Amino acid sequence: MRIWSAASSSGQEAYSLSMIVSEYFQKRPGSLPANAVQILGTDISPTVLEQARSGIYEGVAASRGLSEERKRRFFNQTETGWQVKDDIRKRVSFRELNLMQGYAALGKFDIIYCRNVLIYFSADLKRDILARIARTLNPGGFLVLGGSESISSYSEEFELVRWRNGVIYKLA
Repeated sequence: MRIWSAASSSGQEAYSLSMIVSEYFQKRPGSLPANAVQILGTDISPTVLEQARSGIYEGVAASRGLSEERKRRFFNQTETGWQVKDDIRKRVSFRELNLMQGYAALGKFDIIYCRNVLIYFSADLKRDILARIARTLNPGGFLVLGGSESISSYSEEFELVRWRNGVIYKLA
């Protein structure tokens, strides 16, 4: 399974996904090979990608959205903050990418997270980005957007799926 965290900034989303995968493996040992899930985080900023690769977070950034139990289980305290443990980091890679440029070379994905990103683009750019995302997803793949984002006016390549407390989009 390949998961892409587009516009991943300093990597918290990509690492959170890896933590969820780790918890899945813990609950279902042997259900999948250890290397069955790959997570790619991309961003336009080399500076935030450097922080993402280090996996070190300070202060609020180290605790935002994390329970104390998960923080203890998935991080090591260092002199400069909290560092994501190696077993979580090894599943994640980071790469510089501008969503307005081509990204077919990234390969195909089963799930793409593009949360709270499309709101910054014009309608024409949203259509273009969503069309390229659709070509990057495997058949039946899923697109996850931010809670305030919708693609209804910009793409007909996805079907809305109600899931838990929100919606996701499935490649039609």
